[in-house]
Amino acid sequence: MGYTDHRTLRRVLHHEIAGTIGLLTDEHDFRAMRHYRSFAFDDHATYLKHVEAVLRTRARQGSHTTLALFDPEEYSEFCRKAGLDPDSRTSRTRFTAEIAATGPTVPYEGQPLADLLPDLVDEAVRQATWEYATTFLVGLGPCASCGEDLGGAAFTRASQLLARILDTAPPGDRHLVCSVSGSPETLIAVLHADDVAGRTRPDETEALEFTTVLAVGLATGSPGGLVMRTSAPGTHDRIYGWRLRAHGLEPLTAGEVFDAYCTDAASGDLIPPESGVDYREPPDLGEEGPSPAHRH
Repeated sequence: MGYTDHRTLRRVLHHEIAGTIGLLTDEHDFRAMRHYRSFAFDDHATYLKHVEAVLRTRARQGSHTTLALFDPEEYSEFCRKAGLDPDSRTSRTRFTAEIAATGPTVPYEGQPLADLLPDLVDEAVRQATWEYATTFLVGLGPCASCGEDLGGAAFTRASQLLARILDTAPPGDRHLVCSVSGSPETLIAVLHADDVAGRTRPDETEALEFTTVLAVGLATGSPGGLVMRTSAPGTHDRIYGWRLRAHGLEPLTAGEVFDAYCTDAASGDLIPPESGVDYREPPDLGEEGPSPAHRH
């Protein structure tokens, strides 16, 4: 009886242990791991099928599982610094535990793995974008004229602009996209702000990332833009936006917004406009930046 009780208790405890699977999302990363003899898989599609089977089994058993992005280059560097053999299942497990604590993860909630892969990649891109933008702002240093921290000033300015954009928006759910062109690549941030009982409630993490990317655009004066779409029951969606300028935003005309949405970015071909959508000029934000005599 006592032995059975111990087995039952251990089984219950097993169900309360959360797990993480380090996932190789594409063929390139999968091929890199095939160099290790301890890595048992030969085919990426077969590998993904087995991963999905494990996820479903754990879900049926009541176990919670998250997926983390397994990067072979980061794994190799991790093993080098930790003095581990990279051709070892134990080393892969330790690396997975590390990225679960510090890297992007998404929870498995019973959805098909094919639907979960883009979410994991998007989460990784979001985190990399935020880390790059944050590092960039910190590296700007102080203003040569007044000594003010340039990155901090740009972030404060971006926060003020975002607050004004949300405050002046028409009622409804808001979807904002900010893009900043530059090296090494274009930075893109997305923010959703739902209208709950007449109050705007943006996602706090998205708002931080969005503000940071906007601050990079303001600080550098790099080409970029900010577009917002509002949706409310019984009305047409409204779309309007701004160009990024050094320390500020320049309103786009309704025609410019229409052209941007109805032109294929890759080919330049015209795209039919969406039905039930109004392309408009943005509302007046009702604020001014610092005087032209001293702009960072």
